[in-house]
Amino acid sequence: MVIKMVIKNVNLETVCGITSKIPDNLLPEVAFAGKSNVGKSSLINALMNRKSLARTSAQPGKTQTINFYNINNAMYLVDLPGYGYAKVSEAEKAKWGKMIENYLHVSKQLKAVFLLIDIRHDPSNNDKIMYDWIVHQGYDPIIIATKLDKIKRSQKDKCVKAIRTGLQVKPGTKIIPFSAETKQGRDEIWELMDEVIGYEA
Repeated sequence: MVIKMVIKNVNLETVCGITSKIPDNLLPEVAFAGKSNVGKSSLINALMNRKSLARTSAQPGKTQTINFYNINNAMYLVDLPGYGYAKVSEAEKAKWGKMIENYLHVSKQLKAVFLLIDIRHDPSNNDKIMYDWIVHQGYDPIIIATKLDKIKRSQKDKCVKAIRTGLQVKPGTKIIPFSAETKQGRDEIWELMDEVIGYEA
């Protein structure tokens, strides 16, 4: 497994709120979507080798913007708002949904979308809606099954199969089990990112 991208600098370059215009970036983008408490910030911090680049919070639903991280001036990692958080009003949820949908539709540089699902649970209705949205916008989501360290090793295959079945994924869809604790899956995610953006070291 060869990872070509060595992270030299990471910079939170653009933050888009509900009324912001999506930036017309020239570098390739890779987006990460997932429900509020799925461990997206922990995953992004692990990918970047940073402790607190993306803010992890005991209160889910903190990411209410689309955050564009510039990595080495070679690509953007795009953190989409967490969805499905219960304490947010329906109107607010609808706005976030519109924001995500707008980004998927408008971005000219988006090369891949990673969808995070908690490996411990069957995909929720919100997860299924998000998966279908991403497919509808013309992308084949790559699934990251987070919180791998929270289950027994013997349960992994069964849990991955439950995600595959629950989302009714297209044949050939990649599902990568990942742990922010042990960093298992990190290299595989990076290898895929290098591949989709066509990165040559």
